[in-house]
Amino acid sequence: MQGGSSGIGYGLKYQARCISDVKADTDHTSFITGTLSLKERNEVHLIRLSSDGTELVCEGLFSHPNEIWDLVSCPFDQRIFSTVYSTGESYGAAIWQIPELYGELNSPQLERITSLDSQVAKRIKCILWWPSGRHDKLISIDEENLSLWSLDLSKKAAQVQSQESAGVMHYLSGGAWDPHDMNAVAATCESSIQFWDLRTMKKTNSVEHAHVRNVDYNPKKKHVLMTAEDESGIRIWDLRKPKFPIQELPGHTHWTWAVRYNPEYDGLILSSGTDSTVNLWLASPSSKDGSISESLVDSPTRRIDPLLNSYSDYEDSIYGLAWSSREPWIFASLSYDGRVVVESVKPFLSRK
Repeated sequence: MQGGSSGIGYGLKYQARCISDVKADTDHTSFITGTLSLKERNEVHLIRLSSDGTELVCEGLFSHPNEIWDLVSCPFDQRIFSTVYSTGESYGAAIWQIPELYGELNSPQLERITSLDSQVAKRIKCILWWPSGRHDKLISIDEENLSLWSLDLSKKAAQVQSQESAGVMHYLSGGAWDPHDMNAVAATCESSIQFWDLRTMKKTNSVEHAHVRNVDYNPKKKHVLMTAEDESGIRIWDLRKPKFPIQELPGHTHWTWAVRYNPEYDGLILSSGTDSTVNLWLASPSSKDGSISESLVDSPTRRIDPLLNSYSDYEDSIYGLAWSSREPWIFASLSYDGRVVVESVKPFLSRK
C-alpha cells in the first residue's frame, strides 16, 4: 500500500540524522533529536506531542557544541542522554543532562556529566544503554573496539571496565544490546554481525553478511534479530540457526538504512531508507521458539503482503527512526533536511 503522510511535522534549523524516544518520560510522548551542521553551533530539541495529539511542541532547545552523529535518551532518566559528535577534524562522545528547571530559564545550558572519548583512542560510532530499566553500564562501539563502561551519575564519572578488539580488518559501525540478556551485544561491521558476551568480552558467534547498516533485537521474542542491508533489504534471523535468515523483506528502492521493532506489537516493523520513504511491515507470525510458523510457509495461499503502508511525503533520506514506548502505535521519523514527522499506525493494527 502506498500513501503520503497524514503525520504531524516539526522543522529543525539544520540538517539532522538521529532521533530518540524519551522512554523515561512516562507522562508525555516525547522525542529528543540533534542537528548536524558543520558551520553553525548545533542544537538539541526536546519535542513533545501535545495532549490532544495534534501538534509537536518544542519543550526545550539547547545548544550543543558539535555536529551530532548519534543521540540516545537514557532509558531511566528523562533528563539524561548521550551523544557522539564530530568537530570536523576529531570525534567525541559524552553524557549530558538537561537542567532541571529548563522551562523557566532564558537560555538553558546542557550540563556535560562526563566525556567518554578521552579513554578510547579510536572514533566512537555509537553508545548503547541497557534497554530494560536502570543499569550502571554503558557500551561504546568504536571502529576497532567494543568497550564496557561503568557509569556513576552521582560522581559524574565513567570508567572503562573492559575492552576488546573486534580483530584485524574488522571495522565496527554500530550495534544493539539484547533486551533479553544484559550480557549479550550484537555489533555490526563491514562483512558480518558479531555477537559478544560481556562477561568474557569474547565473540560468541557471527553472521557473515556484508553491508549491514543497522540491527535491532525483537523485544518480544528471544534469539530473534533484524538487519537492514544496503541492497538486500531487511532480513530476520534466528540466532540459534544463523546460517540463513528465517524471513526476508524487500526493504527500499535504495539503501535500507534503519530498522526498528515495535516495543509492544510483535512482528510490527519500521524501516527507513535513502529513498526518502518509511515503510511499515508486518513480519510473518512466529512460533513460541521464534521460528516462522510452518503453516504459513507451507501454504502460499495464506501469505499476506508484509508491507502495510509506505510513508512517502519526504524530500530527503531518512536516517532517524523511533517508536514511542509510551504510545507504541506512534513513531517519529527524521529526514536529513531536519524534518521530524510523527505518525500513528493505529489504522493498521486491526490487520494484526
